[in-house]
Amino acid sequence: MKTNKIIYALSLIVLSGSLVFTSCKKKKAFKNEDGQASADNRSVQGENDAAISDVNNVIADNSLLHGKLAGGQSVSSVLGTPCGLTVDTNGLYMGRVTLNYNGTTCSNRTRTGSIRLTILNYSSGVRWKTVGAVLQVEYLGYKVTRASDGKSIELNGTQNVTNNSGGTWFDLIFLGQANLSHQVTGTNLKVTFDGSSTATYNIHRKFTYTYSNLIITCVGEGIGSHNSLSQLENYGTTRDGDDFTSQVVTPVVWNTTCGAWAPIQGEVNIKVEDKAFDLKCLFGVDQNGNSVTVGANQCPYGMKVEWTYKKKTNKKIFGYL
Repeated sequence: MKTNKIIYALSLIVLSGSLVFTSCKKKKAFKNEDGQASADNRSVQGENDAAISDVNNVIADNSLLHGKLAGGQSVSSVLGTPCGLTVDTNGLYMGRVTLNYNGTTCSNRTRTGSIRLTILNYSSGVRWKTVGAVLQVEYLGYKVTRASDGKSIELNGTQNVTNNSGGTWFDLIFLGQANLSHQVTGTNLKVTFDGSSTATYNIHRKFTYTYSNLIITCVGEGIGSHNSLSQLENYGTTRDGDDFTSQVVTPVVWNTTCGAWAPIQGEVNIKVEDKAFDLKCLFGVDQNGNSVTVGANQCPYGMKVEWTYKKKTNKKIFGYL
């Protein structure tokens, strides 16, 4: 009986010590958190959106890919020609073109590498304006470097973009189509940060595009699911090798005035493996972290990230540029 009491007492001591250790570990993780996973996620999503924006622009101006009659008005005449790229049309009659980025710096971003586009079932008469058309997007060493600080991300892998609504940016701008709905999916997209650290992203998003006053506005929603969570725009592994999910709380909105890398509103909730707190990200804030209402020629400073453990909350503001 005495032996049992001793064993029981020792068990309580071990359990108590374990709980104290775990609590200290969580407290330290909270204190040392810098929000990097949220900044990485935003950078990848923003640059991915910007690439898809270029894709829509280029295809809408190419009659063989778009499905419109040749000649007439061009999307680029309204939105401007995508900066720093040339289009290789050698595979055009198979529904394939390649965007080659030449290293020109535009809006503080220098882009190199290529993106290859292929309209699936093109030989069967499918064009990008067709309802249900699928566009395969291959990132071939597509690298974006911020000129201000030299930080970079490089994408390699494949995504599919599905045209749920039918129509293209040409129809949106010139033919009065009310909106466009696209779905972007891609698994195991390899991301390299600053030429060294790597991560894996699985992006599942729905985009709704509208047009008004020479501006295209995009509303992004999460359509993925993983580990019992839904409305995920992304999940995978961080640059540190930890599993993460990014769940859309309110749709992420960007427009062609500020750029896809600079959302004007929206919220996402990021969970990182083994952390006792979530990273709550609010887009479209000023330098103090306050939500702002942007005008026609104004853009927000960046995003605010907050994380809470027990009764304490920390935050960090990240600028978009």
